[in-house]
Amino acid sequence: MTRGEVTVEPTGAADPEQTRPRRRRRLRYLVVLALAAIVVYGGASVLVYDKLSRVTAVCSGGRADPASYTVPHVDTTPYLLPEPTLIDFPARNDAGITIAASWYPSPADLDVPTVILSHGFTGCRFGPGDLLAAGMLHRHGIAVLMIDLRNHGDSTMVDMRFAGGVVEYRDVLGAWDWLRAQGVPERRIGLLGFSLGAATTMIAMGQEPRIAAIWADSSYGDIGSALRDELARNGYPTILQAGGVLAGRIVGGVDLESHSPLETTTLLHGRPIFLTHGLLDQRINVRYAYELAASVAAHGEVAGLWIVPDAGHTEAIRLHPAEYEQRLSDFFLGALESS
Repeated sequence: MTRGEVTVEPTGAADPEQTRPRRRRRLRYLVVLALAAIVVYGGASVLVYDKLSRVTAVCSGGRADPASYTVPHVDTTPYLLPEPTLIDFPARNDAGITIAASWYPSPADLDVPTVILSHGFTGCRFGPGDLLAAGMLHRHGIAVLMIDLRNHGDSTMVDMRFAGGVVEYRDVLGAWDWLRAQGVPERRIGLLGFSLGAATTMIAMGQEPRIAAIWADSSYGDIGSALRDELARNGYPTILQAGGVLAGRIVGGVDLESHSPLETTTLLHGRPIFLTHGLLDQRINVRYAYELAASVAAHGEVAGLWIVPDAGHTEAIRLHPAEYEQRLSDFFLGALESS
């Protein structure tokens, strides 16, 4: 070797017989890790879905007497109701599901403004807040049909789960069908809902173009955002949203993304809508009211909107009963007029 030359010893090519087993082992590890992650994610999704979809009480506010109910800090005397006619009817397109209801007709006739009222999650048609709303309407000559959504009150207990309105809307449409069978004109029938009932009635209006008007108190808007909010509110990672939707299909047999209140804002076609929400709502964020109203406007229509600065979840009717009554009655008397 001459001065300045560098000799490089050949390292030799890797032996394929030695590298193949190592690659196979790495691949097996990756597959095992991936399967484990899927199992953990799927299991967590099922557990969370099972917990968050459970109806833990069927009438959490108690069953009040319509003729003598009380609401804290509200004089309910003007809003007490007569003895209702207790009825039941089938949910639309849901064999075997019976919806229990209380019927408060107008003493005049059937050709008067008529409102179907839907309660919130774990509530029922005998909840004091719901009776207060019914009393506000009834004293203005508006007939009211109060219903128990499935898995609540006296209606059919299907699986003790709720689905955010994507199946419960059929209960509202069953009520609408019953009113029509009694001879109430289409133009006279509107919807009123609180929280879960608000989302449910929103979806019902989107699926039945003959419903004349709607008042939604504290509804959510986009289903995906609502699911993420619910996960975060209960301390679960929001990444479980997709898994929860899949668990709903597998465990509950329901597609949680099949409908949403936001979808209805594209299907109004001139039908009146009023949205109200408490600015301090920590259960369903007030941004949904703005989102719904903006979508209505984007489709060339106008939504009535009342954001109540000092109200939490569905609290406006209790904190401001006189104003609530005025707005509510004016809306339905105008929207369900005879002409």
